[in-house]
Amino acid sequence: YKSDLLPHKLQNKRAHINQQIIKQMRMRAGAENLLKATSNNKVREQVVLELSYVNSDLQLLMEQLEGLNSSVDVYQNVQPVNIEDGSNFQAEIDDLMDLRQACRTPSRNPSGVDLLASYFSQLSFLEPRFFSPTRQIAIFFTWYDSFTGVPVCQQNISLEKASMLFNMAALYSQIGTRADRQTQAGLEDAIAAFQKSAGVLHYLKETFTHTPSYDMSPAMLSMLIRLMLAQAQECMFEQITLPGIRNEFFSLLKIAQEAAKVGETYSEVHQSMIQTPIKNNVPFFWTTISELKTNHYNSLAHYFVSTALLDHQLAPSDDEDKQEKALSQLYDTMPEGRSPLDILKDKEERRRIGKAHLQRSIMGHEEAIRIHSRCRHLQKLDILSEILQAGLKRSLTKFEQNDKEDEFTDYMLAPDIISKTEKKAEMEIPAATKVKVKDLFQQLGPLSVFSAKQRWSAPRTIRLRLQDRDLGFTLKGDAPVQIQSLDPLCPAAAEGLKEGDYLVAVGDTECKWLGVSDVMKLLKGADEEGSLITSPLCLFLQPTKSATYGGLPKTYSMICLAHDEDDKNPKSRKVAKKPSFLSWGLKNKQKSGSTLSLPNADYNGPWNRPCPTYPSSCNESALY
Repeated sequence: YKSDLLPHKLQNKRAHINQQIIKQMRMRAGAENLLKATSNNKVREQVVLELSYVNSDLQLLMEQLEGLNSSVDVYQNVQPVNIEDGSNFQAEIDDLMDLRQACRTPSRNPSGVDLLASYFSQLSFLEPRFFSPTRQIAIFFTWYDSFTGVPVCQQNISLEKASMLFNMAALYSQIGTRADRQTQAGLEDAIAAFQKSAGVLHYLKETFTHTPSYDMSPAMLSMLIRLMLAQAQECMFEQITLPGIRNEFFSLLKIAQEAAKVGETYSEVHQSMIQTPIKNNVPFFWTTISELKTNHYNSLAHYFVSTALLDHQLAPSDDEDKQEKALSQLYDTMPEGRSPLDILKDKEERRRIGKAHLQRSIMGHEEAIRIHSRCRHLQKLDILSEILQAGLKRSLTKFEQNDKEDEFTDYMLAPDIISKTEKKAEMEIPAATKVKVKDLFQQLGPLSVFSAKQRWSAPRTIRLRLQDRDLGFTLKGDAPVQIQSLDPLCPAAAEGLKEGDYLVAVGDTECKWLGVSDVMKLLKGADEEGSLITSPLCLFLQPTKSATYGGLPKTYSMICLAHDEDDKNPKSRKVAKKPSFLSWGLKNKQKSGSTLSLPNADYNGPWNRPCPTYPSSCNESALY
């Protein structure tokens, strides 16, 4: 795994080869359709000849692409992203970019996973704070497909999050591959790593459903999940056999079914790899090794069953019922309809069935060796060739030991072995996908309020002057606090303070994270000259449904105190606490138009200003 950027020329070469492969595949599809449609023998011969050329070219192109993929083992690669400069948050932006840069070269250990998980968690803070679901911003994320090398560029931060999860799963697989599988502790680490890799891929598949990159498509992710679980199951088999295999009847049958389980899981992987269009994107090396392991482990299963039948005859001291039960659970259907007890008691029948299993073992090993020889990358793995040859030699030796020169009986076909395991590999979603980190941009305020879903105007600065220690308004809510019950005749209202405004600073003190009591202390402590209150212009919100009253949209700026047109002496008027906007609409539907409390045209109060309309972006629960 290399998280460094691929060289530009290498990426272009991979993309060029991939385009040629697509072209050849289209030509092959057209030739095959023509072959099915035509009945002219001359045309059919020419098409068959062209198909052979196309298949040959396609194989060469696939090998070239495979060579590039093997020379640079890449899962996902990322180009730098430009974030809009903010002078007040330059340190936070630098920390974020340093974290993202470090994620390109993570260490192949749990610390590297924690690094990727930290950046992924930061993205979960960045998305609601800066990325609106209704507006695009000029931040582009570029990632490369791990199989084809084709770049994908989007403004959607979901691509960044999905790709980070993909790399996290890839890193777990690398940790599992690098584990020392010659020890029990190393095998435990490998099993845990592969299961966590499958869990992250499953989380990616369920969470991000429309990724533009094919390597993160549901079909490809399902195949990768099976591949991770197959490797975990293989490690479990190695964990059982690491202390050694006892040459005992029940132990041999148990190991046989465990080997059959590994072969079954790799068979499922191989079947998913050869499905269209996965087979056109998965490296030939992957498809070959999965097919090879299917044959290898199935051959081992047949060898262990043959050893149990040939080397262990039923003795008077043996538990017949236990052996009969074990043998009956080995097959779906007993060979030639014989009962398990008859097979156990008949020495010749045991030998005949045992030799049939040996034959299937030999055939499977030979097929695995043949598969190994047709892949140039597998041919470079000398240790793999030695393992396959040793398995074949062991089965041939066993067959020769039990073969009689004067025996001309036709051998039966041994039935399939039922796979069974004591510990099945399962997906494990690691806690790293939900690691807790500190929001780098926490200074901006609570995420529930200061998020991209809501629309804010620039902050306003208001001079607050106290009259007899009276503010002229009250505060409500948690951090940040909001203006409530504003007296329209107070100096603050005359300065432009509005009901529903959020207080973000008092003087030089930030109060985005302060509660009502703390903010009141700051306000009450204002000197004679007054205190500066910095507050964003009222937050324009609309309910989910585009309801209007009097032809005007419901917004914060229009929610103000009722103004009596007939009141000739507004200064003597007492201001009552205004109920919430929602309570007006629910309690008195007939007066729903008055909830806007529109002043008359002649009044020039601070709230008698045209209200701009804004797109709907928030829910009704935030309206007051």
